[in-house]
Amino acid sequence: MAEITKKTLELRTPDLGDTDKIELLKWFVQAGDIVKEGEELVELVTDKASFPVEAPVDGKIIELYEKAGATVSKDQVLGLMEIS
Repeated sequence: MAEITKKTLELRTPDLGDTDKIELLKWFVQAGDIVKEGEELVELVTDKASFPVEAPVDGKIIELYEKAGATVSKDQVLGLMEIS
């Protein structure tokens, strides 16, 4: 019998424009949480605005790599999710 493997997706900091300082303000999820497409996962803040980042697909949060208060960069991997 063939083994069924799940696909994973890296959750990355989106391009928030011309800014060097991005703060991970708050996670709305924890590892193990089941999420639906469009659900807010994390809030990022720059010197200009706050940006919620939504789940791109349905899935399960596997791991979060950064904590609230961390300074992150563009395209940085923030966590990992398993695609449903």
